[in-house]
Amino acid sequence: SCSRAKDVTMPAKLPVNFFSARSPVIDLFRGQLDYADQLRQDSEIVLYFFYAPWCGQSIAAREEIEHVASRLSDQVLFVAVNCWWNQGKCRKQKHFFYFPVIHLYHRSFGPIEYKGPMSAVYIEKFVRRVMTPLLYISSRSKLLDFLSNYEPGVVGFFEFNASPQPPGYLTFFTSALHSLKKDYLGTIRFGVITDKRVAEEISLVHPGSVYLHRHANTSLIYPKDIMNFTAENICKWALENREMLIRWLRPHGGKSLLLNNELKKGPALLIFIPYNPLAEIHPLLDEITKVALEYHKCNKSQAAEPDLQHLGESDSPASDSVTDAHVKFSEPFSIAKYPCCNTVVLPQWHSISRTHNVCELCVNQTLGVKPNKVHVPHCNFLEIEAALDSFYLQEHTFFQVISNTIECSNFLSFYSPFSYYTACCRTVNRHFLSFISSEKTIFQTPKVAFSSHGKKDNTQFSIPHIEDRNCFIPDLNISSVNITGLSCRTNKTLNLYLLDSNLFWIYAERLGASRSTHLKEFAAIVDLKEEVHYVLDQNQSLVGPSLENFIKNFSVLYSPLKRHLVDDPSVHLHEQHVITEVTTNTFHETVFLSAKNVLLLYYAQWCGFCASLNHIFIQLARLLPPDSFTVARIDVTRNDLPWEFMTDRLPTILFFPHQRKEQSVKFPEDFSVNLPNLLKFILHHSSLSSSEPCTKECLHKESVLQQGHISHLEREIQKLRSEISALHQAHDQLEAQLSEARREEQRLQQQKHTLEKQHKTLQLHSEQLQATHDQKNQELLEMAEKLQELADASENLLKENAFLRILVAARGGKLQSKDEIKEPLQSEQTLSEDNDISISTATATLEEKRFDNIDTMETEHSSGNRTE
Repeated sequence: SCSRAKDVTMPAKLPVNFFSARSPVIDLFRGQLDYADQLRQDSEIVLYFFYAPWCGQSIAAREEIEHVASRLSDQVLFVAVNCWWNQGKCRKQKHFFYFPVIHLYHRSFGPIEYKGPMSAVYIEKFVRRVMTPLLYISSRSKLLDFLSNYEPGVVGFFEFNASPQPPGYLTFFTSALHSLKKDYLGTIRFGVITDKRVAEEISLVHPGSVYLHRHANTSLIYPKDIMNFTAENICKWALENREMLIRWLRPHGGKSLLLNNELKKGPALLIFIPYNPLAEIHPLLDEITKVALEYHKCNKSQAAEPDLQHLGESDSPASDSVTDAHVKFSEPFSIAKYPCCNTVVLPQWHSISRTHNVCELCVNQTLGVKPNKVHVPHCNFLEIEAALDSFYLQEHTFFQVISNTIECSNFLSFYSPFSYYTACCRTVNRHFLSFISSEKTIFQTPKVAFSSHGKKDNTQFSIPHIEDRNCFIPDLNISSVNITGLSCRTNKTLNLYLLDSNLFWIYAERLGASRSTHLKEFAAIVDLKEEVHYVLDQNQSLVGPSLENFIKNFSVLYSPLKRHLVDDPSVHLHEQHVITEVTTNTFHETVFLSAKNVLLLYYAQWCGFCASLNHIFIQLARLLPPDSFTVARIDVTRNDLPWEFMTDRLPTILFFPHQRKEQSVKFPEDFSVNLPNLLKFILHHSSLSSSEPCTKECLHKESVLQQGHISHLEREIQKLRSEISALHQAHDQLEAQLSEARREEQRLQQQKHTLEKQHKTLQLHSEQLQATHDQKNQELLEMAEKLQELADASENLLKENAFLRILVAARGGKLQSKDEIKEPLQSEQTLSEDNDISISTATATLEEKRFDNIDTMETEHSSGNRTE
């Protein structure tokens, strides 16, 4: 048997150098992982660059690694390992899901994987962080700089009066490396203090103590009596209790839920700034950090951070003046500077649905009876719940249709005789434009009126709404309202995020940033729940005051910020079409500012049913007079819409009547979308209001409009009549063709029947011939058998005849010898006669049988010929 041929495979080519021979990176292009481990034993800091030669990202990162190695090769050992060659040990021992992979080792600790951007400055920053995971704090000024940073800071106090290291120092050092291993962004900064006097500034007295600094909340000291003093526990404690006021976002470029998970947490302020990690100073980042610290500093009245207050001048003169002014004017009211407040909106009647009564409900401490000093460091939700219950029980006392005053009232607490609830309410116009036009009058010139409900009137125990607090402080205006602690005084708290515009500017462009700008600075607020986002005006410089105003305008109850809408850049606005294509930029002008009735179709490119309505809307646009009606459409997948005109169903048809654009009407979904229904729908909702009498000019315009309708309809009727006549002619031609086709069908049916009869006759004759043929074959077989029998009998007779002759001859010899004397002649004659008679008899019999057979065969042959 033939053996099967074996599969022939070409062996992989031998790998070649990935880095040049002059590169400071040691290139182990054959995957010698064991040799790499030997090199690591002799170096303190080692960077492993695992790559695949075919990987595009590995090729792109090669130059960045060489750049970092050229700067740090005297302190760090850079080793590149080919982890793709199938014969190398790296491929056999390591199983990476992506390339390249960067691992760092600090002596025996590691690996610390780097997952940041493959940029030289970021890689170098991370390597330097691994090289010096602890920052040495030698003076009070350095301590202040360390604690004032926006990143969480962990400080350890160790006295180096013992050799080689004080107890616990190596554990603290290892915990800093653990934090880099768990969080590659390095958001926790670790510092060490060796001077006892500097450590006392943050209340660290005992050597080996660890201090976690927090800006908005109380700082913590590591609880040694509860948790073991290990590197893992210190790192875990710091990560769980750290304070993230502002966070860097660095998407890796692949499929990820990073942005989605962060945006689901709530409204987010995304700030794009050009960032150089290796720069010594970052002025713009410092301004953003200051805004973030002020925004999240909710417990300033508690003096939660006394350490920073006496370390240096922590507050700027501007903030001091604001605080002093607030203290000066809040003393007559005898309330806490930053009470715990909650904004509530009273329900309104339908007849006045365009007004709101907005109230600020606060929990305060009275000084009528002076107990010990009471602080309100956090919001007591039990008191807030009780205040809301009391407030809604008496909400009718605040409900007014239109009020130009801020009305305040006090309620006694059910739980404490030293607490009361203050509520200040005012009426706010809901309309957006009215809010902007009346903003100054609302915030600058209100008349404050106090009333008491169930309690003696007391004007000193009151506080206005959070946005109106400047009414009681004449030196402040709306632009200078303090942002300190605003995240705790509003229900629209922002999460602050930073992105490097040098790497992620494409995200800024998708949010609305200009592509032509040279200065890549951009800020936007994204509210995923409300499906809106706002963009900071790019004409303004991205500085602290502009960010503060941006945050404050978003935080107020009725935000004056204009929602940013994405436009469709592919639409040519100057082209004239029967149907007007509406975009985000032209929506307000085409729909609201137009003096025509507008019929708007919401569609999408993927909607097949929307495309089937195009011919109907084209006919409708030709029917309606263009000077009074506009038929338009908007692609909702490529354009954003104002929230009040959003839709979740396609296609959607809205009609905006003339002079009543705010009363838009939706085409009923249970009606089929055709030309008659659309005309009835438009004519029904475009009629003039019957409340105003129609003048002569109105009647004239109406008659002109009706005449225009009649002329349009007459032209359409004439077109329809011509189409009907053409259809009649086509119908007659079709009838003639159908009659001819029917006659041809009948003729073909007759031919079919005749052919079927002939086919049946031929089939019957064929069956008869087949039967005759079978019969004759059977007869011939029988005749052949008979002839074979005759041949056998003839052969036997011939054998017998020869035998008889031999017997006769023998017997004749014997008789001749015996009867030579007696009758020689007589015997011989007698025997010869007998033999001749027997032979002649047998011969005659055979000849007779032969002639009979021949006659029979001739008879059968002649009959067969006659049959055929």
